[in-house]
Amino acid sequence: MTPEIVEAVFLSLKVSLFAVLISLPPGVVVAYILARWRFRGHMLLNGLVHLPLILPPVVTGYALLLVFSPAAPVGAAMESFGIGLAFRWTGAAVAAAVMAFPLLVRAIRLSIEAVDPRLEEAAATLGSSQVRVWYTVTLPLVLPGIIAGTILGFAKAMGEFGATITFVSNIPGETRTIPSAIYAFLQVPGGEPAVLWLVGVSVSVALGALALSEWVGRRVARRVAGRDA
Repeated sequence: MTPEIVEAVFLSLKVSLFAVLISLPPGVVVAYILARWRFRGHMLLNGLVHLPLILPPVVTGYALLLVFSPAAPVGAAMESFGIGLAFRWTGAAVAAAVMAFPLLVRAIRLSIEAVDPRLEEAAATLGSSQVRVWYTVTLPLVLPGIIAGTILGFAKAMGEFGATITFVSNIPGETRTIPSAIYAFLQVPGGEPAVLWLVGVSVSVALGALALSEWVGRRVARRVAGRDA
């Protein structure tokens, strides 16, 4: 475990955590809209949400670079406020969030669609506002799906490579996450031991995240069903 390996691991964890924090709130909102609302642009919104899964990751990274580079109007405006994304770890978090967003939304949307709308309608007829219905009826029932989507998003962010390296490059200590570090070590002679370490860490984190998701999901489901004190 060289300092470069440790640095890449901790940077990946930080980037993935921030990616989930960035994508989770809008992901819940978009998932609810897609699950419960029907409007003229429904198919278009659904297509835009899943676009990062269909496009090559390099295309997504290039699109982010066009929008948020210092030479672009949006990027220049953000730079004027001291908020920079291109070639920084914050940009890696944004790229990972964009790539993880479709998986997160899909898991939450399926969970919302599994909830019987009549339960929400019954709560509304008793005088509860839409916000109260969401927090007291819908949210407890869809919480396992939110947890599953969060874990999926975190795992996707941990493994993101194409969009990240295109948008923020592969800068040691700044944007070199685990996938970028694996790529870099594969380019130099004698880098195989470092690659094996990083692959082992990736597998361990992924399996740990899945195990935690299963355990938390079961606990939440039992509490919702009233089988656990």
